[in-house]
Amino acid sequence: MMEQFFKMKERGTNVKVETMAGITTFMTMAYILAVNPSILGQTGMDQRAVFTATALASALASFCMALFANLPFVLSAGMGLNAYFAFSVVLGMGYTWQQALTAVFVEGLVFIVLSVTNVREAIFNAIPNTLKVAVSVGIGLFICFIGLQNSKIVVDGATLVTLFSFKGSIENGTFNSAGISVILAFCGILLMTYLLFKNVKGSILIGMVALWVVGMILQAAGIYVPNPDAGYYSLFPTQIFDMPASLAPTFGQLDFSFIKTADFFVVMFAFLFVDVFDTLGTLIGCASKANMLDEKGELKGIKGALLADSVGTIVGAVLGTSTITTFVESSSGISEGGRTGFTSIVSGLLFLVALFFSPVFLAIPAFATAPALIVVGFLMLQQVTKIDWNSDLLEAVPAYICIFAMPFMYSISEGIAFGVISYVVLNLVGGRGKKITPLMYVLAVLFIAKYVLL
Repeated sequence: MMEQFFKMKERGTNVKVETMAGITTFMTMAYILAVNPSILGQTGMDQRAVFTATALASALASFCMALFANLPFVLSAGMGLNAYFAFSVVLGMGYTWQQALTAVFVEGLVFIVLSVTNVREAIFNAIPNTLKVAVSVGIGLFICFIGLQNSKIVVDGATLVTLFSFKGSIENGTFNSAGISVILAFCGILLMTYLLFKNVKGSILIGMVALWVVGMILQAAGIYVPNPDAGYYSLFPTQIFDMPASLAPTFGQLDFSFIKTADFFVVMFAFLFVDVFDTLGTLIGCASKANMLDEKGELKGIKGALLADSVGTIVGAVLGTSTITTFVESSSGISEGGRTGFTSIVSGLLFLVALFFSPVFLAIPAFATAPALIVVGFLMLQQVTKIDWNSDLLEAVPAYICIFAMPFMYSISEGIAFGVISYVVLNLVGGRGKKITPLMYVLAVLFIAKYVLL
């Protein structure tokens, strides 16, 4: 029965590989269970309720991904979208978190319409293959940058970003927290790379667990010293088991009076725009990495994947969390061999388990998960060889723009936008207007309008 549904043999995988992939994906994105309540909590939302809502919505959306599309993608509350929810809509514009949840809810409904009517699928298929490869490469650099930030290897500086200063950490007395964490992150990159070189199955997951264990040993020896004020917590869980918090403070807290205002459509469209193109970008990048795109550059099962994303967003809004979207960290599980929806099922189950063992999952340090993102970024960067950089500059330059825009503008959707606009403009002025599909023209106009009006 399982083989008939998931078609593991057909995709060259098995239950063991898929299980390891699901665990790996969950481990690399478990941070969202700590980060999302922290961000949304600044709006006045109950953080424990947000934790429960995030875990439940992530599990349900991931199950939908498996059932609707049989793809190894995992979903949760999108980073960036949660920040827009909290800092722009609520704290910036002055709307309540209930009204912001309503905008997310309506955005999810619109998302379903776009999915069922094939609009999003058409957008996916309209993007040229060169740009699809560029999206994969750009995402690789993007998640590498996220990993460098999460590990504190790269920090804020006079040049926007700079390397962590060990000398500075010694002088200000943070070496035993920040400095040790950075050293462990560097060691994690080397360890995971070595395990990949040796073709060890589960290398990324093994590396994360090994780093965590080493960190606990160093803490027990007094070498690593927790500093909660600076964001460096104890590596030992405060307790193992904890009952899930009630959803009552956030469940069904929608305020539809917000719909009557003009700002509602601006807010809702912003949520929709980022969600659509972040999701498409992630699907393109991860599917390209897994060689799931056919000869036309299309992804089988994309309609189900987009529908799962939409359902997750709607359910998440009702439960009490910001937009649910496909996570780029899914690429870590794909790198471990995940090729079917069983990977999503495993990750979804772990989100449910996390409800009862939240102290354990919240104790996983960034220096253990961040190296995984950096190494996966390298694996996704390998796709760059599929782009012809010499014979056709009108194809290569938009790909280049798409690639650098994602990490430097810190947004998958911005990378797609600049890639599409530059592709249309360059090919149009280069006398190859007939090569551009009508939908690409529409997308370019919409992207330009977005920058002018929003």
